[in-house]
Amino acid sequence: MAARSDFIWFDGKLVGWDQANVHVMTHTLHYGLGVFEGIRAYECAGGGSAVFRLKEHVDRLFDSAKIVELAIPFTREQITSAIVETLRANKMAAGYIRPLVFIGTGASMGVFPGKNPVQVAIATWPWGAYLGADALDKGIRICTSSFTRHHVNVMMTKAKVCGNYVNSVLAKNEALADGYDEALLLDPSGYVAEGSGENVFIVKNGIIKTPPLTAVLPGVTRDCLLTLARDLGYEISEHRFTRDEMYVADEAFFSGTAAEITPIRELDRRTIGEGHAGPVAKSLQTAFFKAVKGENPKYAAWLHRYTL
Repeated sequence: MAARSDFIWFDGKLVGWDQANVHVMTHTLHYGLGVFEGIRAYECAGGGSAVFRLKEHVDRLFDSAKIVELAIPFTREQITSAIVETLRANKMAAGYIRPLVFIGTGASMGVFPGKNPVQVAIATWPWGAYLGADALDKGIRICTSSFTRHHVNVMMTKAKVCGNYVNSVLAKNEALADGYDEALLLDPSGYVAEGSGENVFIVKNGIIKTPPLTAVLPGVTRDCLLTLARDLGYEISEHRFTRDEMYVADEAFFSGTAAEITPIRELDRRTIGEGHAGPVAKSLQTAFFKAVKGENPKYAAWLHRYTL
């Protein structure tokens, strides 16, 4: 993390960044049962700011909590208001937002959390391009990971669970150690699943293809891109594909709240397409950034406006 902010919303009130602490016996720290979200706010054309698809992110946070049986001690409306309150307290016209729901310290310290309290923290901080400023145009180099994405009955793949991301950390560490920018994970059947924290798309003969929502997280940005692509007249195919299909694709790119729309120029030492952002990725990038910055009224419902 390159930057920090002044305040974190913690269990219903704003506290200083350095005061937002937990005990080392916090249950989630030991066993990984917590849920979180990654959300972005953007400065908008004509003034003001907006959190991008805030409702959908808050809904997914609560859905994730339900899946793993965590009872969030706040309502959706309270979490929504707290996110905006935290942005304003930190005077942030744009930035990254991290709500975290976790099991705190209590009488239980074993796999069963018992009646330990469920706690909520919301942090915001400035954050630019997740995979580097040049990546949005030049694209990134990735490799197929030796780690496999979760089977749907091994982990809850539709929930954004803290512990699930150990799989991502291992894959990302491996990719960086081998000189790549990011990892591509396959599903248990050997088909392309997603990146360490991104959904993946390929383009072949003008058709955009992305894995179906079987073993992958339903990305909010993924959903936006499908809408934007259809509105731009592209044909969409939500079907499984293999990594060798990806080798010979005309284009490939990642999507995600952090990654936004990041082209992939190389996979496993094979150059994809022309080796940089292709026309489909560029058109989707343009449409996406116009939408998040309030420059296209057609997608105004995606924006939760606020002022500092």
